[in-house]
Amino acid sequence: MSDLVIVETAERVRTVTLNRPEARNALNAALQEEAAGALTDADADHDVDVVILTGADPAFCAGLDLRELGASGSNLLGRADDSSRSPFGALRRMTKPVIGAVNGACATGGFELALACDFLVASERAKFVDTHARVGVSPGGGMSVLLPQAIGLRRAKELSLTAHFLDADEAHRVGLVNHLVSHDQLLPTARRLAADIVANDQRAVRNLKSLYDRGSALPAGDALALEQEVFRTWKVDPAEVERRRSGIVARGREQAG
Repeated sequence: MSDLVIVETAERVRTVTLNRPEARNALNAALQEEAAGALTDADADHDVDVVILTGADPAFCAGLDLRELGASGSNLLGRADDSSRSPFGALRRMTKPVIGAVNGACATGGFELALACDFLVASERAKFVDTHARVGVSPGGGMSVLLPQAIGLRRAKELSLTAHFLDADEAHRVGLVNHLVSHDQLLPTARRLAADIVANDQRAVRNLKSLYDRGSALPAGDALALEQEVFRTWKVDPAEVERRRSGIVARGREQAG
C-alpha cells in the first residue's frame, strides 16, 4: 500500500486516513482502490473492532477527482457496489462500526463517503456540499438515499438542488453530525466513542449494526419482522451477562451522574 492511505491501529481501533492533502483528498482511481482495500482489511482483521475514517487536513474529501474524471473517467471504473475497488462498496459491506471524523470540506462523493459511515463527528472546520447538479453528474454513492435519511427529504432536496454549503453548526443542528467539536478534539473525541464501542460485546455490536443497516432499507413492518426473527434465534450466554453485569451497573450510575 502507498502513502495515499494512512492506516493506524491502537486499542482495537483502526484509523483510516485519506492522504492526498494537496488535492483535498479528491478520489482518483488509486485513492479509491487503496481506501477500499484499507476498509476491507480492517473489517477482516480480528484485532480490530471499530474503524475511524478521516482525511488529511485541510479536507475530509473533495469528492471525485474532476481532473481525472474529465481526462479519462478512470475513477468511475469501479462500481459503487464493488468493495474491491470502491470505498463506497467497502463501507456498505462493513460489519464493524465506522465513525466518520470530518475534519474539513466534505464534498459530493466525499459527502457520500461520510454518509456511508455509521455516525459522524465533525470539526468546527467541516463543511458539507453536494455539487452533482453543478458539475452535471448523477450520484452513485448513495446521496439520494442516505442524505434524506439523515436530514429529511425536503432539506436534502434543497441542499442537492441548490449546491449550497452546509456549515458545521448547521450540520449539527439538523442532525447530520452527532458531535461538533473543536478541530484539535476531533480525533480524540472519535477515539473515545470508539473505545466505548470496543468495551461492549462485539457480537451484539455487530448484530445491532446489521439490524440498523438492513432494517433501514425495509418498510417498517418488515424491519420489525426482521428484528423479531433475529431475536428468536439469538443465543444468550447467561455467564457472559453475569460477567458484564457489575460493569453495566457502574457505567449506568456514572452516566446518570
